[in-house]
Amino acid sequence: MAKILKTLLLQGQTWWKKYRQKLLNYTRGPLVQIMWSSDIVITNITLRDSPFWTLHPYDCKNVTIRNVTILAPVYEAPNTDGIDPDSCEDMVIEDCYISVGDDAIAIKSWDQYGISYGRPSRNILIRNLVVRSMVSAGVSIGSEMSGGVSNVTVENLLVWSSRRAVRIKTAPGRGGYVRHITYRNLTFDNVRVGIVIKTDYNEHPDDNYDRKAFPILEDISFTGVHGQGVRVPVRIHGSSEIPVRNVTFRDMSVGLTYKKKHIFQCAFVYGRVIGTVFPAPCENLDRYDEQERLVKRSASQNLTDIDYDF
Repeated sequence: MAKILKTLLLQGQTWWKKYRQKLLNYTRGPLVQIMWSSDIVITNITLRDSPFWTLHPYDCKNVTIRNVTILAPVYEAPNTDGIDPDSCEDMVIEDCYISVGDDAIAIKSWDQYGISYGRPSRNILIRNLVVRSMVSAGVSIGSEMSGGVSNVTVENLLVWSSRRAVRIKTAPGRGGYVRHITYRNLTFDNVRVGIVIKTDYNEHPDDNYDRKAFPILEDISFTGVHGQGVRVPVRIHGSSEIPVRNVTFRDMSVGLTYKKKHIFQCAFVYGRVIGTVFPAPCENLDRYDEQERLVKRSASQNLTDIDYDF
């Protein structure tokens, strides 16, 4: 079993500056990258100012990341994701603090080439984290998810002073799937958008992708979502080609900064709300009482109520 027990710092500022000035003829490297490995424990380490992604396990199995601190400036530190599990399985990320210039965590399984590579990210547990991302999101799935992402649990997560809290992002041409995703005990503190599912994140490495490769998004649940200072609690933007299916909300109460009507935003979403949820959910979702008895069946799953102006 391999262990890393050190503090690693790198002068990322030089790389960020050259990247912004378009002076690089090559890609920036991650601070730590572990590939095709198993039985990895990374603990009690501080990683700081990576040129690119900070900690990138690729095609690894049985990985534990515990008590890790990852830091980068929250602005002008491009692509400094904290932890990017990429085509990994049987993984635990716990008891970490991450404040960076991009996604704190981004679960991936490669871009369109991941379809043929066939290595999904699965069986991943993320718990007891405090994260911050002023530019992107606290915990993301995608947008590189063509190999598939499944059986992910995110629990006991605090996202503070961030642009987005949790996000799933994909697009036509990605293919693959995101399914069996559980979010539990989430706290948002001063977050612009709480929950995001975006199906038009059209970034591809080249034009060699199948325009008809539509990803599947299904079986996603949110239980115990609370917080304050949130502008838009939910924005689930499905489409006719990529509907979002079997989404469940339960035990949600989020304090708002805007009192506008349409702040629980949906499009092409199929799912349900169990019990009381605040703010009032979109009309796309079926309503159930606390005993999970059907109260009202939605007839408006394809209704579009997305507003990016606030």
